[in-house]
Amino acid sequence: MGQIDARLAALGLVLPPPMRLPPGVSLPFPWVRVNGDRAFVSGHGPLAPDGSLAKPLGKVGTDLTLEQGQAAARLTGLAILASLRLALGDLDRIAAWLRVFGMVNKGGDFDRFPAVINGFTDLILDVFGPDAGAHARSAVGMAGLPFGLPVEIEAEVRIKP
Repeated sequence: MGQIDARLAALGLVLPPPMRLPPGVSLPFPWVRVNGDRAFVSGHGPLAPDGSLAKPLGKVGTDLTLEQGQAAARLTGLAILASLRLALGDLDRIAAWLRVFGMVNKGGDFDRFPAVINGFTDLILDVFGPDAGAHARSAVGMAGLPFGLPVEIEAEVRIKP
């Protein structure tokens, strides 16, 4: 077991299986694209332990509270880690988190997008520590997200050979 997997276990965290796409949906792109020493992570949403979309779905600020949005961002982080493990073979290959782009499905006049995406950032810092886990980040509100997701996050990491 690698260091990151050991850290996940120590925190009591379990990564979900790959996303089970809704019936009739296919994606013409990979979840993770490796190029040189970089891995580019396509937009992910929160997954339940069985790989289905985690509930609740909807807009943060009307359908979900700030805290539910943060929990969705944390689950999205676990989904991203699962995709990275599948693509890289070992999460210890991640040398540094470089950039994160967080999108929040905005309801009403809600505008606390950075606070929602903190659910993701806090997870990554807990798992990878401040050196490898610190990342540049944007957090924006969207009029809608696919499948009614409350949060979608994409990322870029530097990887070891």
